Amino acid sequence: MKIISPIKILSLLSVAVFSQSVNAQDTDKRLYEIIEKVSADSIEHDIRKLAGFGTRNTFSDTVSDTRGIGAARRWIKSEFDNISDNCDNCLDVFYQKDHVTPEDGQRIPHAAWVVNVVAIQKGTRYPNRYIIMSGDIDSRASNTMDFTTDAPGANDNASGMAGTMEAARVLSKYDFESSIIYVGLSGEEQGLFGGKGLAEYAKKNNWEVIGILNNDMIGNIEGVDGVIDNRSFRIFSEPVPPTETEQERRMRRFYGGEVDGISRQLARYVHHTVETYMPEMNPMMIYRLDRFGRGGHHRPFNDLGFAGIRIMEAHENYNRQHQDIRTENGIEYGDVIEGVNFNYAKKLTAVNAINLASLAWAPPAPSKVEIGGIVEPSTKLRWEPVDGNIVGYKIYWRDTTASQWQHSRFVGKLTEFTLEGIVIDNYLFGVAAVGENGHESMVVFPSGTFR
Repeated sequence: MKIISPIKILSLLSVAVFSQSVNAQDTDKRLYEIIEKVSADSIEHDIRKLAGFGTRNTFSDTVSDTRGIGAARRWIKSEFDNISDNCDNCLDVFYQKDHVTPEDGQRIPHAAWVVNVVAIQKGTRYPNRYIIMSGDIDSRASNTMDFTTDAPGANDNASGMAGTMEAARVLSKYDFESSIIYVGLSGEEQGLFGGKGLAEYAKKNNWEVIGILNNDMIGNIEGVDGVIDNRSFRIFSEPVPPTETEQERRMRRFYGGEVDGISRQLARYVHHTVETYMPEMNPMMIYRLDRFGRGGHHRPFNDLGFAGIRIMEAHENYNRQHQDIRTENGIEYGDVIEGVNFNYAKKLTAVNAINLASLAWAPPAPSKVEIGGIVEPSTKLRWEPVDGNIVGYKIYWRDTTASQWQHSRFVGKLTEFTLEGIVIDNYLFGVAAVGENGHESMVVFPSGTFR
């Protein structure tokens, strides 16, 4: 008679209990509530308000109460303050700023403060772990050095800023284990200065950043190519961190992982959450840091080793981006209100909100994930235990050519497991922690090997 160890029995029991809970409710109804609570009317109001400041160029008027970047950021802060007042001061709202001069870049006409508006909703269990949603405050005309011409920036990027504010309104009514940051970043059009400043602030203050969801243009459904699509959107992510060491690069050459960096795992997480809770949407994984040769405010976070992705519309209209308002040869140029679809902006705001919530409700990801199984018929994985309310861990694997995780196995609270009959040569692997509430951490790709 085969004797099963007590540890093995406990593991099997935890798997059974978890399986029963998943079968009973394999989705979190609160995420459906969050989707329903996002308001297109509220987003429209905020986009119109932001576009109404005339120009939000980073170097525009900072004194007026009705025009310029100063009036815009003060209004955004007042809205975050109001949201906080309605949730018993659950948000810590402040300005984070850095001074720039013409010596800092070619798009800086004069010295100025680049001011971000930050609202932090502290987590109940992991207050120093942060998932961030960002939109850009600033706008631009055809000439980015022109800080006086009207540049309403209705889609680029009042839409992303309005979505961030709406996410704060909705999610501030919930408690989360990890902290959520809602932020309006400035200086994007002049060289990503706002993102750079906040990323450096996070590093200096030892924030544990889960990742940043950068929203830049989430309101246009009519592409310059004539395509109209109100369901598709793009998720841009870089393949591996630019901060990887030479040793990590050498390991990747022999063990794989060319598309398994932390930002790519964040993109997969968003993709999976959307397919689960918003199946009417079509998330498009774009294997690139950003649009071809272009940049966004997630990049400064990537530069410092943080996970970060860009969420945006699928079909851009270049006639409405970075253009003075005018009509030429029968073509209307300019980033005006008429180019924004508020229901679409609502959908992409909901995409962000459910992922912020899911990650903030999830336990921390496993650390020190290692893999073994060279010239063996099975694959072995081990990792450090997670301190949190977890029911266990889930191992994921996929074909080396697959874009998404295809297979998974829940293994309870074990911190080492062998996948019998799964040959290491033919798949890529990862491990996630599973909370008692069913929410999972991001998948962690192995960073080391063992025998």
